[in-house]
Amino acid sequence: MTTSLHPGGPLVMLDDVHLTLGSAAGPVNILRGISLEIGAGETVSIVGPSGSGKSTLMMVLGGLERPSSGRVSVDGIDLSGLNEDALARFRRVRIGIVFQSFHLLPTMTALENVAIPLELGGRADAFAAASQALATVGLGHRLTHYPGQLSGGEQQRVAIARAFIAGPKLLLADEPTGNLDGNTGHLVIDCLFEQHARHGTTLLLVTHDPAIAERCERQVRLMDGNIVEDRRITRGRVAAIGRAR
Repeated sequence: MTTSLHPGGPLVMLDDVHLTLGSAAGPVNILRGISLEIGAGETVSIVGPSGSGKSTLMMVLGGLERPSSGRVSVDGIDLSGLNEDALARFRRVRIGIVFQSFHLLPTMTALENVAIPLELGGRADAFAAASQALATVGLGHRLTHYPGQLSGGEQQRVAIARAFIAGPKLLLADEPTGNLDGNTGHLVIDCLFEQHARHGTTLLLVTHDPAIAERCERQVRLMDGNIVEDRRITRGRVAAIGRAR
């Protein structure tokens, strides 16, 4: 198993995780025995060609897809032991997710979109906290705007504020710049890393952009549902951490 170098121990553990889905042509093996540990506070990029299993790995870590076999643990909780309601509660408190396509509710303002996780958790200060969160991503002047009134970069910053609002232990970002032009995308990534630094959240980032991937402390490369490389990036030097068997 690939091992984290962070002294605090692993926040994320995957042990021999397989995912096989049915299709008209027969079973499709998407993840083929993924074993991985990620320490609290680490920044890790997940890279590899299209179809290598990157987004599926994110779905499994977020409890949005159940593996066919193997064990997935986040913050000491074995996700296989949680039913759908418990998984939803677990995600709301401990996992933030930023998608490529923003996933904002179009009939709600930026403020309302960010407040949703706290409202669902019964927080009385949901809107005050959401207002502060939007201010930290540079959108304090856009509280009452609807997604359709915001640019793509602004919508993604709203999504980032929402993902961090509940103080998650793990932040999953799946191609967060995929729908943005290059300059806007880099501004959004700056925002993402600023929020990571502010909250100390473990960050897993799926990206096709090598420059974005290199901003992480560690890079995990997938190919055909396997980890083929795991390297640590330190001051321009690369150190191998491990390689999947």
